[in-house]
Amino acid sequence: MRKPFVAGNWKMNGLGEAAVTLASEVRRLIDGVEGVEVAVCPPYPSLEGVSKVLAGSTVKLGAQDVFWKDSGAYTGKVSSPMLKAVGCGVVIVGHSECRGRFGKADAEITDETILHFGDTDASVSLKLKAALKHGLDVILCCGEMLAEREAGNTDQIVGVQVQAALHGVSTADLARVTVAYEPVWAIGTGETCDSAEANRVCGVIRGVIAHVAGAAVAEQIRIQYGGSVTADNAAELLSQPEIDGALVGGQSLKPEAFAKIVKAAV
Repeated sequence: MRKPFVAGNWKMNGLGEAAVTLASEVRRLIDGVEGVEVAVCPPYPSLEGVSKVLAGSTVKLGAQDVFWKDSGAYTGKVSSPMLKAVGCGVVIVGHSECRGRFGKADAEITDETILHFGDTDASVSLKLKAALKHGLDVILCCGEMLAEREAGNTDQIVGVQVQAALHGVSTADLARVTVAYEPVWAIGTGETCDSAEANRVCGVIRGVIAHVAGAAVAEQIRIQYGGSVTADNAAELLSQPEIDGALVGGQSLKPEAFAKIVKAAV
């Protein structure tokens, strides 16, 4: 039986006392809830403060990204040892926004500025392996753009992303990977993938993992759904047999709503 895993991705929100207050409320509402694993992923500057708030609780601390080198001349990057040092146990890799794949238009994200968001399947794989090497659990994101879905390429896109990221990862390390299916067109748009279709795609992902590592390993790996998950739709999504939790964006900034999503997973 796979234990559900719900993680809150705060994205570029939560600074200083605001982050501490948010984390304190999440802890108060969720700490000790059984039958579900929970993590919150603040932005880098807030990790240390949130770590102190969560110390001794059942809520884990996660980061939103990581670089694959331990140290060196990589200005602006943050390594796995640095994340471990501030108390992180989990890290997200391959989020669509880090890949430069967005669900809604932004006037400042043009063909020129999109190069800032440079993750590729190759870099995601390097990040995943570096995090695992240093004892961090990984949430590996995958998902298709709207045009890719409309072209009938959803299964191919998520399959390539997952297979590329997991290539060369040992069976033992795969046990510390959670895959998050996040259809890009549903992230931050208010659109949610139909629960039956979300379940189908999560099943496709499990099939890819079975091809890579065998059916027994695939059966144990947790697959989250992400993309406009709310307190209202969580129960329906999380009741699907292939969906083992949620990667929550905007609703993770609302402690009461996030707590309802967590409890819907139990």
